[in-house]
Amino acid sequence: MTGATDDSSFEVVELCAGAGGQALGLELAGFKHRLAVELDPNAFQTLKKNLSGLIEVNEELRPVVQMGDVADPEVFNPEDHREVALLAGGVPCPPFTIAGKQLGANDERDLFAWAVEQVDKVRPRALMLENVRGLSLPRFSGYRQYVLDRLAEFKYVAEWRLLNASDFGVPQLRPRFVLVAMQEDDAKYFKWPEPDPETLTVSGAISDLMGVNGWEGLAEWQKLANKIGPTIVGGSKKHGGADLGPTRAKRAWAELGVDAMGVANSAPARTDKFPAPGPKLTNEMVARIQGWRPEYKWEFTGLKTSRYRQIGNAFPPPVAKAVGSAILRALKHEGDVVARDNPSHDPVYKVLREQGGLVPAKLIVDLAGLRNGIPELEERIAQLGRDFHIESKPTSDDTLAYQLGEFKAFIGQENHERHEKFIQNRSKIS
Repeated sequence: MTGATDDSSFEVVELCAGAGGQALGLELAGFKHRLAVELDPNAFQTLKKNLSGLIEVNEELRPVVQMGDVADPEVFNPEDHREVALLAGGVPCPPFTIAGKQLGANDERDLFAWAVEQVDKVRPRALMLENVRGLSLPRFSGYRQYVLDRLAEFKYVAEWRLLNASDFGVPQLRPRFVLVAMQEDDAKYFKWPEPDPETLTVSGAISDLMGVNGWEGLAEWQKLANKIGPTIVGGSKKHGGADLGPTRAKRAWAELGVDAMGVANSAPARTDKFPAPGPKLTNEMVARIQGWRPEYKWEFTGLKTSRYRQIGNAFPPPVAKAVGSAILRALKHEGDVVARDNPSHDPVYKVLREQGGLVPAKLIVDLAGLRNGIPELEERIAQLGRDFHIESKPTSDDTLAYQLGEFKAFIGQENHERHEKFIQNRSKIS
């Protein structure tokens, strides 16, 4: 499927859909869900409640929302969704998060590379994947380069962009690293969304909720909370309960007059007095800070901690809407043609890949343009070795030659260790 179309029923298949932040944003942008897949039972119930309906696949009616491991062919068969308009997903972020171990390709939760492989099977007109800011760091430059090269092999034009949710009407910074790829005919029209000129603060987003019971301390609290909030951290099943994040985030929330040590059951009563820093947020307030506006009418299911994690781990709907709208405009070939460059994320990876075989260290330094010579090369090789098998052999000039081996990530291999690790840790994956 290529070329412009006036068809208004642009369909999306969404992988690792969570509680529906991206799903809601894409629907608001004009996409219609053909399928949404989610592993967590609580998030699945939320999706099921809010994304109802059936799809017809091979003359069989199936629910729009499916629960299970998206890498299981019994749950998601890419061949059933050939040439869908958009393949999207919010694949697990722990493999890349700054606060974690950054195991990348060695983390059983990593599905980013696997999701990219599905592009060649589904052949969507566009791909949209989002993840945490950690994926944009030098640690994962080789991983990113692999993704771009793989998509180029599939004849897709791909680009990464770090987007801050606060630029799109969300009252927290929440940086997200977004990958968009399109078939060549459509990619010419894709333009990243422009930031919203109006900034929404925490007090601007939730004052009505904080004061719903007539709290007498509201006016004073509004002065403190009239700022952009730190990133909401949903956490995981492996760690703790419902609080707003690590120590640094808690300090930042305290400056806004918010007690980040937990989540409240209800808004303050009229005469409530709070020790410093102030009241806790309710789940409804957290959802508002994540970008769920009152008119969205999205209902989260489950107990309080589960609802908090669903909300806290979500992709803010306004950001998903902004990117989704930009993708849809490109698919409709609206606007001017955009010139694109082809940035290199990891020159050492590219040299090793293009040269093939064992490549002498000095040649790599020269071709990759490494200013600090062999020491910089050794550092980069060590980073690449975390995600790729790297072979090294001594050379006659007392240096080494390096060869790029297989990518360690799970991309669908039947014998990959991901399968056993996933089974062992399934109850803890979120």
